[in-house]
Amino acid sequence: MMGYNPDNPMIVQGDMSVLLETNSDLYIEVRDTLARFAELEKSPDYIHTYRITPLSLWNAAASGMTAEEISEALEKYAKYPVPENVFIRVREQASRYGKIKLVREGERLVLVCPDKVTATQIARFKGVKPYLMEALEDFRYLVEDKNRGLLKQALIKVEFPVEDLAGYVDGADLDVDLRETCLSGRDFSLRHYQEDAADIFYASGGVKGGSGVMVLPCGAGKTVIGIASMSRVKQKTLILTTNITALRQWKAEILDKTTLKDEDVGEYSGEVKEIKPVTVTTYQLLTFRKKKTEEFAHMEIFNAEDWGLIVYDEVHMLPAPVFREVANIQARRRLGLTATLVREDGMEDDVFSLIGPKKFDVPWRTLESEGWIATAACIEVRVPLPSGLRMDHAVADQREQYRMASENPVKLAVCGRLIKEHSNDNILIIGQYLDQLQMLSEEFNAPIITGKTPNKERQEIYDAFKKKKYKVIIVSKVANFAIDLPDANVAIQVSGTFGSRQEEAQRLGRVLRPKGEGIENVAHFYSLTTKDTSEQEFANKRQRFLTEQGYAYHIEFEDVSDEVQKIAEDRYRKLLEVRAARAAAITEEKEESEEEAASPRS
Repeated sequence: MMGYNPDNPMIVQGDMSVLLETNSDLYIEVRDTLARFAELEKSPDYIHTYRITPLSLWNAAASGMTAEEISEALEKYAKYPVPENVFIRVREQASRYGKIKLVREGERLVLVCPDKVTATQIARFKGVKPYLMEALEDFRYLVEDKNRGLLKQALIKVEFPVEDLAGYVDGADLDVDLRETCLSGRDFSLRHYQEDAADIFYASGGVKGGSGVMVLPCGAGKTVIGIASMSRVKQKTLILTTNITALRQWKAEILDKTTLKDEDVGEYSGEVKEIKPVTVTTYQLLTFRKKKTEEFAHMEIFNAEDWGLIVYDEVHMLPAPVFREVANIQARRRLGLTATLVREDGMEDDVFSLIGPKKFDVPWRTLESEGWIATAACIEVRVPLPSGLRMDHAVADQREQYRMASENPVKLAVCGRLIKEHSNDNILIIGQYLDQLQMLSEEFNAPIITGKTPNKERQEIYDAFKKKKYKVIIVSKVANFAIDLPDANVAIQVSGTFGSRQEEAQRLGRVLRPKGEGIENVAHFYSLTTKDTSEQEFANKRQRFLTEQGYAYHIEFEDVSDEVQKIAEDRYRKLLEVRAARAAAITEEKEESEEEAASPRS
């Protein structure tokens, strides 16, 4: 393959990296093609860097893309000849998915290899060998059912992704269908991509379906895809969510859009313990234990019931202890839902092997162009650190520098300006640090929701926001996940979790849901950062996710007067005084408690 075109925007390098020029007329077309089989690593203004990895190729193969199609795309858009080793690597890695299969032969679970060399090779790996039992004829190995997930985990670590065709046990029957008219009175039907996703997952009940991950933007209706899949499987279902608010939104959606009744759908939470034909719980509850030395109190829910389907909402947030349990339940159908496969802990390959490969995705910009999610304007506003705080910042350690930049009180003035500019809009102010959020709440007389806010109070605030009693609410990172506020059309991010792309995706998703009648279907996402600090560097990492989805940040520089800087400096020093007083009080209380414990008792 020697074809190339100097006018093309893509340079493919021998180390499997790909450089993409963003000022080309072909940029959008090439970006959308690359996203199917490569991962974005860097996204400065003019040249983006992608990397073709084994996992990205296996996901592409699992979703139906062939090595030939990938190679043709590389050649089609390349500015210069593509190194021959790249084509070889693509062919070798993409072909590995499906090369080794797990199948069911009667009651036996069997690992099938394509040839003697592969069978011998995998048996020599220390991490794989314990899970292989008897060697059978025709390059096959007998495997214990309990090791089905563990074997897949071990094999993917040595770059042998397994195609699991062993099928699933049937759970208890569930009589469920989708409604044509919701309980709320609205007409209901699946969008075309929701129908496609559910069909691909179910695969007519065959072994080619039943496990996998669906990647769709926040606001695209991933919950509906879960419900549609449930209506196809028609078996007892367990749904895992990120928090109790999401749990109750799932339950409300199920009752609104299916023929199930309240007695069919159970909540298993810290407040209610119900096991019903459809049960919704949280990762937090499953991983709860009183002491680190104790077992997880509620983890047995996985095996205690006759589930036919388990749905993992926000699967990229799956806690490590849940992974271990998932490895034991490979005979159940498993559906993962997420807006991004990025995990900050690097465990994407465990999602692939235990939940299933990516089976379906739709680019954000595609759904935006079709009107299914709001058009997004992403703006980064860079603000100065008050001159009186620059020396404090310079001598602080790295973590304190980041927090200082994140809590920069100049951001209050910027929030005030944005609230005035968007006086007719519905605004979420989202942040990481509670002292900062409390300051914003007091400044703008806006309600605040944090991890300590009781669930009842949270719901009252959300409901009041939906009814437009509040135009601005302040939310901590508890609002990163599964909060259904469709009329929110402005998000102001004042601080974040270092370089988390997950978080950036979820926060943008809070304002991408299609707007209600009379509201323009446009969302504004502002990210406030302190310029020339580590916060700005971490913001660049978070924004990489948005670049992957086709969004670009417009950067603004806030012009702040000396007076505003002085006010901000005074506020920050008062904040430190409050924090120091709180720390001192906690220390004093601890010392008194220790003295009381040590004193002789009468």
